[in-house]
Amino acid sequence: MNQLYWAEDPFCLPDGVFQLGASDPVWGINYVMYHGTTWQNAQAILRTGFRPSADGMLGPGVYLSRDLNKASRYPIDCPESHRVVIKVVVNVGKVIAINYQGHPLQKSWHYWGYDTAWVPPNCGMVESGLEEDCVWDPRRIQILGTIHPRPVYPYYYNYPYGMYM
Repeated sequence: MNQLYWAEDPFCLPDGVFQLGASDPVWGINYVMYHGTTWQNAQAILRTGFRPSADGMLGPGVYLSRDLNKASRYPIDCPESHRVVIKVVVNVGKVIAINYQGHPLQKSWHYWGYDTAWVPPNCGMVESGLEEDCVWDPRRIQILGTIHPRPVYPYYYNYPYGMYM
């Protein structure tokens, strides 16, 4: 069985862009986020940009996460080796926390002036316990690149100077 792992190449964040932290997303801040999809869908997104889904847990929008681990699980019914994560920068605009099932604004948050809905980690809405975001307007999203799963090699392949055990 081939094992895979998800990792980013080291990079510097552009000025004014933040990565996942323990805090709630702050209104108007730019964050690095991730969108998990298939290789074929990733090619279409890279060509034409994101299109909002018609519906979902938080209603219509583009579903993302600040957590690479969360995004790398999608699509759930696709083999991991066929998945791609698109790395983006998002200006979240005005953010609302949707922190329980049945929240009165769970699917109508955009009509109340919010740009992004955020599901906090471990609030019981997402089975994995990882955070999730839904961005209403895809124009708030700038694509940075893609991340592909990498094979995990046995320890002895990692010896210096090509030595193997």
